[in-house]
Amino acid sequence: MHNTDIQYIRSVIHHKYTSNMHNLETNFDKFFNITKSVFKDRLNKYDNFVFYPSRPKLSDCEIIALSVTGESLGIDSESYFWGKLKFDHKDDFPRLIDRSNFNRRRKHLYPFIEQLNQYLADKLNECKDVYLVDSIPVPVCKIVREKQSKICKEDFETSPDKGYSAVSKSYYYGYKLHLVTSVRGVFHSMDITKTSVHDVHYLSNVKISGLSSCTLIADKGYLSSTYQLDLFNSCQIKLQTPKRANQERERLLLSCNTLIQRMINQLIT
Repeated sequence: MHNTDIQYIRSVIHHKYTSNMHNLETNFDKFFNITKSVFKDRLNKYDNFVFYPSRPKLSDCEIIALSVTGESLGIDSESYFWGKLKFDHKDDFPRLIDRSNFNRRRKHLYPFIEQLNQYLADKLNECKDVYLVDSIPVPVCKIVREKQSKICKEDFETSPDKGYSAVSKSYYYGYKLHLVTSVRGVFHSMDITKTSVHDVHYLSNVKISGLSSCTLIADKGYLSSTYQLDLFNSCQIKLQTPKRANQERERLLLSCNTLIQRMINQLIT
């Protein structure tokens, strides 16, 4: 992938919070070319990963590019995105398939989409030495239906449980999503744990996430001198957290933490 492509993606990330006007076709073309470049050794001459008896209107590369394009523009509503494609960009996408067909194929192509997202994240995070980590509740049902719920209860180790949310100041039943991003809002890694797992224990996973020689900004839930020392000795990661009530607060760290909260909220919307 050329450096000009990386610079273009960075400009999209920068402007998606400051402007609602985007050239969707231009974004699609860029991601389509990037997808072909990343998977060039696995694609056939029709830009598909597998052979189709009847050649589809959209190739696998085009399905992936459309999916990533919507995500890059911060469009959370699939209905809204599909409406823009069908009405505002009808001439740009004359071979657009049915939405249900698109979703079925995108589901089968998810491993490739995930691989492409990781590739782009690694490229965009090159030479970055400051990252953010935070968590947010992921309820699976109302707390009053805790005992009746059968969601993911087959295995105790991965089943949801009850916990307290400092954000809503209430108890909830579900999981906890942990996320590491760069200060520009580019995802690096994420994981889901049981609600009862304290934030500080997720730092053990950070050690094997690929981060090294950087500064990691976290809120007071990650405050631990033991983990702080362990991260620095094993990966040269300098953990910084806002000070508690008896210490001077660091405004810069708190303002940076609002960015990751915004990214998490967009992710689970």
